[in-house]
Amino acid sequence: MAGTGSRGRAERRGAGELESEVLAALWATERPLTPAEIQQEIGGGIAYNTVHTILKRLYDKGLVLRDADGRRGAYRPAKNAAELTAQVMHEALGRGPDPIAALRHFVTGLSAEEETALRTLLAEDGM
Repeated sequence: MAGTGSRGRAERRGAGELESEVLAALWATERPLTPAEIQQEIGGGIAYNTVHTILKRLYDKGLVLRDADGRRGAYRPAKNAAELTAQVMHEALGRGPDPIAALRHFVTGLSAEEETALRTLLAEDGM
């Protein structure tokens, strides 16, 4: 549960939101975290079993790695945030029928700062 809504009922997190929170907690540290440590980091009244289930899903997707430590396991991200974002962008481009058109639409939506950074990256790579 994420909190209470306007009518006093508990609001649920959106699909993928809890996975994102778990990944953010893992990215924020240099060491693997146990489910209990992640539960403490993300707060919000999340049950230990829920955190463990999310970690299993992330593990099954290849997004986290599990380090065995005796009976308990600790988890760490398989990729950093930038690597995962790039992977998702590549996958999205591969799904559409016209990746060039998708790139064109993507680039036109960039902020001035993002556009400058992209131009610099492309110039550095000799493109």
